Amino acid sequence: MKLNFPQRVVLFLFLALTEACFGQDPLFSQFFANPLNLNPGFAGTAELPRVALNYRDQWPQQSGTYSTYSMSFDGFVRKMNGGLALHFLHDRELDNILSTTSLSVAYSYHVKAGDFSFFSAGLQAGMVYRQLNTENLIFPGMINQLNGDITGTLPSGFESKGKFFPDFAVGVVGQTGDYFWGMGVHHLNRPDESLFEGDQKGNRPLKYTLHFGGRIHDLHHGLLSRRFTLSPNLLYQQQGSFKQVNLGIYMIEKSVTFGAWYRNNLSVRPDALIALIGLSKSKFQFGYSFDLTLSKLSGMSYGSHEISLTFFLGTGNAGGFRERLQIPPI
Repeated sequence: MKLNFPQRVVLFLFLALTEACFGQDPLFSQFFANPLNLNPGFAGTAELPRVALNYRDQWPQQSGTYSTYSMSFDGFVRKMNGGLALHFLHDRELDNILSTTSLSVAYSYHVKAGDFSFFSAGLQAGMVYRQLNTENLIFPGMINQLNGDITGTLPSGFESKGKFFPDFAVGVVGQTGDYFWGMGVHHLNRPDESLFEGDQKGNRPLKYTLHFGGRIHDLHHGLLSRRFTLSPNLLYQQQGSFKQVNLGIYMIEKSVTFGAWYRNNLSVRPDALIALIGLSKSKFQFGYSFDLTLSKLSGMSYGSHEISLTFFLGTGNAGGFRERLQIPPI
């Protein structure tokens, strides 16, 4: 069943006012195509400076219910022995009734522990603007019960408003041989993002991220006479009472990557299956993924679409050991 606008407003109010609801970050399915959103430790870990563009359209048949845009730039600075990054994110919920815009900078320090081992520790700091747009909100008391005309004004306390607040994160990524890992913590200061006075539960919970992966090289399929690489991955995220486990695998064959992920919110019923395809060249990467919803929301969500595009700038090897960070290309 497709929700019309009034129904979406009712849903928004239910989510905004229920005591059991806490703020949650927008999540991407192409985790490694948006590395700075995943972990600030990734700043400057590509061989060349990179620009990453990401777009996610969640539940598209519900008329723009959730859409998220991300753009980042990062590169290695030899004199600082680390990476610098700039990350922009804009998230719109329920036809832009509620929106969040953030701009942050990150620095990561790179340490080489051996010929095939290194790690990178990153810090991130930024400002966030959270906005409530009440222009199109309609409450039952504003509807004339005789003719259906919209009259009256919004209830007190529901005018459009916005709020700025700082936000901080830390993270570390590392690699030993063909195995890579990382961990990060976002919202270290637990910022108060509430737009309503007297809200005692407006602090965004800490978000914890753990990710592990590896590569199995030079597998050979006799029938197709092709060599390819498999990359199994595990990603766990927790924010407040929300917990999510993602199990995935990539198959990389020259410039083409295929991927599949299984997502579960630690419940009996799985949340989603994610299918992914990508193209990687020396100066750019492109990825498309689709989330097939398996939970009870499958009848109304109709899945999610995500697109990523990454550009690499300059030429040559700018950072020595950093090209060995063998995360999947998308």
